[in-house]
Amino acid sequence: MASGPQFRLLGPLEVRLEGSAVVLRAGKHRALLAALLLRPNRVVPVTELVEHVWGDTPPARTRGTLQTYVMRLRAALGDPSLIQTAADGYRMRVDPLAVDAHRFADAAARGRAASSSSDLVTARKAFAEALELWRGPVLSDVPSETLYSEHAPRLTELLMRVHEQRIDVELALGNHADLVPELFGLTRDHPLRERFWAQLMLALYRCSRQAEALEAFRQLDRALDEQLGIDPSEELRSLHQAILMGAPELAAPVVAREPERAPPSPMRLPDDIADFTGRSWHVERVSGLISGGSVPIVTLAGQPGVGKTTLAVHVAHLLRDRFPDGRLYVDLRGYALGAPADGVDVLSRFLRALGVPPDEIPPDADEQSTMLRSLLSGRRMLLVLDNASAPDQVRPLLPGTASCRVIVTSRDDLRGLIAMNGARTVPVDVFPAAESESLLEKLLGPGDHAELAARCGHLPLALRVAAAYLAGRDGVTISGSPIELAYAALPPAPQRLFRLLSLVPGPDFTPEAASALADVDADGLLTVLAIARLVVSPVPGRYRFHDELVRYAATLREEADSPSEQQASWTALLDHYLRGVERCAELLYPGIVRLPSSPAGPAPRISTSAEALAWLDAERPNLIAAIRHAAEHGPVVMAWQLADALRGYLWIGQHVGEWLATAHHGLQAAQESAHRPAEAAMHANLGTLYLRLGEYARSVEHHDHAIELYRALGDRDAEAGALNNLSLVHRRSGDLVAAKDTLVRCLEMLRSAPADSVSTGLYNLGQLAVELGEIDGAVEHFSQALTLAPNADSHTYLGMALRLQGRLDEARAHLERALEIGNVPAGESETLENLAALELASGNTDSALSLASRALSLVADGGDQQVATSVRITLGETRRALSDFDTAAELFEQALTTARRIGFASGEVRALIDLAVVLRDLDRPADSRSAADQAARRSAELGLRALENRARELA
Repeated sequence: MASGPQFRLLGPLEVRLEGSAVVLRAGKHRALLAALLLRPNRVVPVTELVEHVWGDTPPARTRGTLQTYVMRLRAALGDPSLIQTAADGYRMRVDPLAVDAHRFADAAARGRAASSSSDLVTARKAFAEALELWRGPVLSDVPSETLYSEHAPRLTELLMRVHEQRIDVELALGNHADLVPELFGLTRDHPLRERFWAQLMLALYRCSRQAEALEAFRQLDRALDEQLGIDPSEELRSLHQAILMGAPELAAPVVAREPERAPPSPMRLPDDIADFTGRSWHVERVSGLISGGSVPIVTLAGQPGVGKTTLAVHVAHLLRDRFPDGRLYVDLRGYALGAPADGVDVLSRFLRALGVPPDEIPPDADEQSTMLRSLLSGRRMLLVLDNASAPDQVRPLLPGTASCRVIVTSRDDLRGLIAMNGARTVPVDVFPAAESESLLEKLLGPGDHAELAARCGHLPLALRVAAAYLAGRDGVTISGSPIELAYAALPPAPQRLFRLLSLVPGPDFTPEAASALADVDADGLLTVLAIARLVVSPVPGRYRFHDELVRYAATLREEADSPSEQQASWTALLDHYLRGVERCAELLYPGIVRLPSSPAGPAPRISTSAEALAWLDAERPNLIAAIRHAAEHGPVVMAWQLADALRGYLWIGQHVGEWLATAHHGLQAAQESAHRPAEAAMHANLGTLYLRLGEYARSVEHHDHAIELYRALGDRDAEAGALNNLSLVHRRSGDLVAAKDTLVRCLEMLRSAPADSVSTGLYNLGQLAVELGEIDGAVEHFSQALTLAPNADSHTYLGMALRLQGRLDEARAHLERALEIGNVPAGESETLENLAALELASGNTDSALSLASRALSLVADGGDQQVATSVRITLGETRRALSDFDTAAELFEQALTTARRIGFASGEVRALIDLAVVLRDLDRPADSRSAADQAARRSAELGLRALENRARELA
C-alpha cells in the first residue's frame, strides 16, 4: 500500500492520515474531494468541479467559493501540496494506489492477467484483494448526482465482473462445492445476471446435484420471461442441454496441487566486499531499521569516499533471507561528472528484472512507476538506490508497500524523503581511528598504522588507495594525498589510460572500450589500475571508478593531454560503440534500412543474435550517454549515426523512453551538421515513435518534414515509406480523407516497387475505402492485392469487401480459402469475424455466434485491438439478433471504449450506432438518442457519409 494519506471511495468516503480518520462533515467537501480523487494527478477543470459539487445550482461567486472549499480541504488533509492549483482547475497529487478505487482496478487487472496466463492461484489472490476493498455502495455518502452517474455504474459493473472472474477461477481450481452457497446469494441479489446462474448450474452439477442445476435454469427462464419477455442466452441453453445429457466436458477439472508459481526473484546486487571492516554500529542500526516494521526507507548520508555504497551493499547481502523475493540495485549517478541515470531507463530495467515483457512496459515514467508499485505489492523485496542527489530521483522508484524496504545512499540527508516518505537518515562519517587501523592491518598486515590512517583522514576510499600503493613497498611512507601518490606511482601507460577513462560518459566500460579509447591493449593496464584501487570491477569484464576519482582523472587529463589527443580518443570510443551497434544490427534486424556509416577499426567479437542482444543490453546506458554527449559536445555526426543504428534495437525491445531521447539528440545533431539524409531519417524516426505513443499531431509534423526532405533529396523509396506511415497516422487520428489521399500518393511512387510493398499499400487503401463506405473501390484494391500477393490476408480482405457488396457466395469462398492457407491469430480472427458476419447476414445466427466467439478468443487478451473491436461489434450484432440485448450492449460498450483508446474511427462510429439500436431495444430512448447523436457528430467529422445517414435516422 502507498505511504501517506489513504482514501476510500468504495463505500462511504473515508480519509485516513497516519492511521487516524479525517472527518469531512460537509457534503460538498466530500464531493469536491471525490471528484479530484477519481482523476488523480490530472487537472480537473473548474467547470467540471462546479457541476459535481453544486449540480445545476452553483452559487453566485462560484470560483471564490470553490477556492474556499479547496483551502479547507488542504487544511483538513494536513498537506497543502496535495491539491495543486492549475491554470483552469485543480490537481490532486496522490499515488493512485492510495485511492481504493484505483487499487481495486489495479488488483482486478492483475487478476485478469494471471488468469489469462493460467496462473490461477495468483489470480485468485488478486481478485480476492480487489473484492476486499469494497465496504458498501460506491460514493454512498457523496451528494453528487453527476459523480455518481459517471462513476458508480462503471465501478459497480467492474465489481460484478470481478465476482464472475474470481468464481471462474475457483471453478477451474475445483472449488465448486465451496461456491454453491455464495452463488445462491449472488443469483438472489442479481436475478437477471445470467453469468451467475451459469456458474451456479455448473457448480451444482459438479456436486452431483443435477436436478437442482436444472431447476436453477427453470428459475432463470421464468424470471427472464416475466420481467423482460426474453429467453435465456444461447450459452445458458447450451449449458442446460449439456447438463441434461451429462456431457463429460462439464466434469470438474483434475487440479494438480502444485506449489504456486513464484514470480521472478531478481538478485541484482554488486558483490559484497570480502574484507569489509568495522561499521558494526551502522550495520546493526541499518539492519534493525530495515528489519523493523515502521521505517520504509533508510538513507545513508555522508561525504564522497566514506563507504556508503559498500555499507549499503554489505547490509543488503546480510539481509538476503529477510527479502526472499529479491533485491534490486541501481546507481543513480546523482553526483557523476556526466548526466545522472535516466528515470525511464531505471524504471524500465527494474520492470524487466521483475519479469514484465518489454512490449508491456509503458513509455511514461509515471505509468512505469505505478506498474512497479503494483508488481512489488505484497512482495518482500529490498531496493538499493545508490548515489541519489535529490528526493525526486528516488520517489518514482519507491515500492509504496509495507512488505518492501529501500536503502538510499547520498551525500545529502534528502530531507524531502524524511518529510514526505517516512525515511530515516543514518549519517556515515569517516572511520574511527581504531577501524581505520583495523582495515589497514587487514590490507597491509600487522604494524603501527595510526599515522597512515590519520594522513588519509580516516576516509575508507583513501585508506584503500593508500594500502594498494604501499603494498610491496617496504619502508615507504605516505606524505601527501594517497590518490595522488597512487597515480604518481603508476607507469606512463596506465597513467594515460586512467586519465582518458574520464572521457567515458556512461556508468561503466569494458576492456574493449578502454582499448579503443587509448589505442592500446587495455586488459593488463586495467589490472594495474584495479590493483592500485583506482578502478574496480563490480562484475567480470566490466569496470567503473568512483565519482571523485573520475573528477581527479579529468583534471589530470586537461593538464596532460592535448585537446587533439582527447578528441581523437573520444572519437575512437564512439567508433567502437558504433561498430558494435552496426554489428548487432546486422544480426538482429538486417531488414531495417539504416543510414550509411563507416566507423574505423574492427568490430567487437559478436557472432550470434544472442550475443548481439546481450551486448546491446549491457551497453545500452553507455550508448544512450554517448549519443547525448556527442550531440551536445561533438562530433555530432556520431550522434545521429549511433541514434539511427540503435533505432531497430530500441524499437524491437520497446525501450520507448531511450528511443525518444536518442531520436531527439539524433535530430539535433543532424540539423547541426546540415546532413539532410540524416535529418530526414531522424524526422521519420520521431514520426514513427510519436505514432506509437498516440501523439498524432507531433507524428504528422515529423513525417511532413521527412517527406519534404526525402523529396528534395530525390529518394523516392524513402518518401513512399514515409507517406505510408503518414497515412496510418491520419487513419489513427480519424482523418480518413487525408489518409486516403496520402496512400494514393504513396502507391503512385510504389508502382515499380516489389510486390509485397505494393500489396501492403493496396491493403491499407482498401481498408480505408471500407471505412469510408466506398465498397466498390475496396473490392478493386483488394483484388489487385490478391493478384500481387495471394496470401490469407488478401483472401480475407477481398472476402470482407465482397460480403459488404452482398456477393455472399464469392465472399464465403475467399474467406474459407483464407482459413485453409492459415494465418497469425489476428489474421485468423479477422477471417472468422467476417465469416460470422456473413452467416449473420444469411440468417444463420447459431453459426455466427460460434464463429464470432472463436474469433474473439484469439484476440481478446493482448491481441490486435482493432481486430478485437470489430469482432466485438459483430458478436454484439449476433447477440442482438438472438434477443440477448444486455450482452449485446455490453459488447458494444467494450468495442466503443477500445476504439476510442486506439483511435479506430470507423469502429467507434459503428459501435455507437449499434449501441443506439440495442439501447432502443432495451427501452432506453434517451440513452439511445445520445449514442446516435454522438455517432452522427463523429461520422460527420470523419466524412463517413453512409454511417452519418444511418446515425441520423436513429437520432
